[in-house]
Amino acid sequence: MQTSMRDLTDDDRELIEHARQIVDANTDGVDGVHTVGAAVRGVDGRMYGGINLHHFTGGPCAELVALAHARASGARELTTIVAVGNFGRGPVSPCGRDRQVLFDYHPDIRVILPTLAGAKSVWIRDLMPLVTPWTP
Repeated sequence: MQTSMRDLTDDDRELIEHARQIVDANTDGVDGVHTVGAAVRGVDGRMYGGINLHHFTGGPCAELVALAHARASGARELTTIVAVGNFGRGPVSPCGRDRQVLFDYHPDIRVILPTLAGAKSVWIRDLMPLVTPWTP
């Protein structure tokens, strides 16, 4: 399978830094709770952030909070998203639920994620090759 994996752009690195600042400023601490910050970029270049709410019931992931922040701010077309772990963990891959939501709402979004060759970006559809689209 051929993917759309590509090296990071300056805009991608700026988005990663935005997410890193969010998680560094709002981390839950060293008690075993893994805090994640996320940032998403709109087609107009604006960035919107989010942070996860770690909870035993599976509280919302940072990516979903960032998507909601963008939506609440009026951004409907998004280009790129990244999640960054606390304590310098860098970009982390979105979970399956996040991937499905990203695919359903933003099928043309790029996702920044870690690879063996460092952080790269890829189309969400390449992370979901056999996906069944949600139809309400």
